Amino acid sequence: MDILVIPSAPPTSGTLAWRDTTVVCALGRGGVSADKREGDGTTPAGLMPLRYVLFRPDRLAAPPSRLPVRPITPQDGWCDDPARSEYNRPVSLPFAGHHEVLWRADRVYDVIVVLGWNDAPAVPDKGSAIFMHVARPDFSPTEGCVALTQDDLLRLLADCGPGDRLKVNLSRS
Repeated sequence: MDILVIPSAPPTSGTLAWRDTTVVCALGRGGVSADKREGDGTTPAGLMPLRYVLFRPDRLAAPPSRLPVRPITPQDGWCDDPARSEYNRPVSLPFAGHHEVLWRADRVYDVIVVLGWNDAPAVPDKGSAIFMHVARPDFSPTEGCVALTQDDLLRLLADCGPGDRLKVNLSRS
């Protein structure tokens, strides 16, 4: 199954559609780009496999999905340091290189779908930590991810399995 993301106006928001469902999503603060660079705040345009699901077990049960699902812990992070060999991969905290903490006080990483962006292999500066995750209540822009309500994300995951892909369009057409 392909899950389609179409940017709208403003370019930091869009719609995400699969099967007979369409929902609102938040996109990167820089909109969508065909030339993703580390730290540019854009959501990469293109086709990305859904790799696996991470969730915060103190806040919700394992989401039903045919994708691999695993809990995160306070020691989980993601390397976004292009100078490190661990770039665009999960890491254990503490970690000396620049990284994201996955166990966050806000709820945006309560459910994370790791997307297959720049991971086979990772190329420095081509973007890291591109996820589908929970949107903030005001749907403010992400740092380059695709975000939707937790209910919509859980509904989507119930339909997902190996081989499914997220397709992010560059424009509304």
